[in-house]
Amino acid sequence: MILRPYTEDIKAKVESGTELLEKAVAAYREALKEYTRERVPLDWAMMQNNLGSALRVLGRRESGTKRLEEAVTAFLEALKEYTRENMPLDWAMTQNNLGNVLQVLGERESGTARLEEAVTALRSALEERTRAREPLEWAKTQSNLGGVLRVLGDRESGTARLEEAVNAFQEALEEHNRERVPLLWAGSQNNLGNALKALGERESGTEHLEEAVTAYREALRERTRERVPLDWAMTQNNLGTALRALADRESGTEHLKEAVTAYHEALKERTRERVPLDWATTQNNLGVALTRLGERRRETELLEEAIKAYREALQERTRERVPLEWAGTQNNLGVTLRILGQQESGTKRLEEALVAFSEALKERTRERVPLDWAGTQNNLGNTLTMLVEREGGIERLEKAVAALESALEVYRDAKMLDHESRLKNNLSVLQSWLQKDNRNK
Repeated sequence: MILRPYTEDIKAKVESGTELLEKAVAAYREALKEYTRERVPLDWAMMQNNLGSALRVLGRRESGTKRLEEAVTAFLEALKEYTRENMPLDWAMTQNNLGNVLQVLGERESGTARLEEAVTALRSALEERTRAREPLEWAKTQSNLGGVLRVLGDRESGTARLEEAVNAFQEALEEHNRERVPLLWAGSQNNLGNALKALGERESGTEHLEEAVTAYREALRERTRERVPLDWAMTQNNLGTALRALADRESGTEHLKEAVTAYHEALKERTRERVPLDWATTQNNLGVALTRLGERRRETELLEEAIKAYREALQERTRERVPLEWAGTQNNLGVTLRILGQQESGTKRLEEALVAFSEALKERTRERVPLDWAGTQNNLGNTLTMLVEREGGIERLEKAVAALESALEVYRDAKMLDHESRLKNNLSVLQSWLQKDNRNK
């Protein structure tokens, strides 16, 4: 009875739908009617752990958090019998699994509490999952830890967590080599790429971004569409994002075209029906790449396609479900509307951009995500400046100055010198307008 559900679970994890996962969950729950804690405590704990694993995979493919919360409960139940003293390796395995599901929950929430809990669980696992004792499991948990640290790093203004994440992934790759465990090697390469990309986005050079592109392309050598379609799609999406970040620091369009291609590839497997939030993420990313491409080519059609992609994304990226991602897409929508507004004689698109930025700031707060908040304040200030240039208005001018000054404070604290320099120049112009207006009164 134990083996059949476990086999069902293994099959389910390599399928892209949810039917087998549902069967696995049902089978584990049926088994727990006989394998009770009182009768067979260790078998009960094993079944709870297996149930949690199936619920975690199922929860990743659904838009809500109910299954993920149930997975957390199952793992915590398992730890009542899988204690460090009695079953150190099983305890470590379950701590690892708990950390994984807490990360997924943390990614869907606006705070960092779940992510910090995930770090604690994974570091606990590494106390028993040592490299000397279980090299491959140690590497797997190092990779998982790196993933959580990378997400935490994305939500903080410094680079310490991101650097820790890179170190964790590089540690993992010492045991996760391609010859021994090709898919785990590919997963660690993908994750290393994520951390390198995040680091590169905060630096002025391109070295880390180029390393990220290399890591993703390495991952795709084993993460093929035929073998692991959803993982292949995820890495295609990540590759597109790194290529887009590289393109932001170059004048050409080659990397942008490659990014658009990568996102379209990802959407072949990342469908709305199968993985709605991942589909929305890739739609959002496609919108960003199309915006950059449309801006450089001065092609309105590409910008309109970008707006369509963002609005598609917002069908699944709702404020209630994923508040920070919703805010990110609102910000991106505002940017594209502002670019279109620059190319048109009226102010309709610019006014729509203001609405989108204001929406984004409802969730992008300075306390929660200071750099994102500063970015949206900067976008808001620049859009208000364009409206002032077309229509005048001292109130809008003052709001533009306030928005840019707010952003400047964060960029200065984060030592983001390029951003700080640009903002100072923009503020200097606006302040001269204010002084001129005051003299004319």
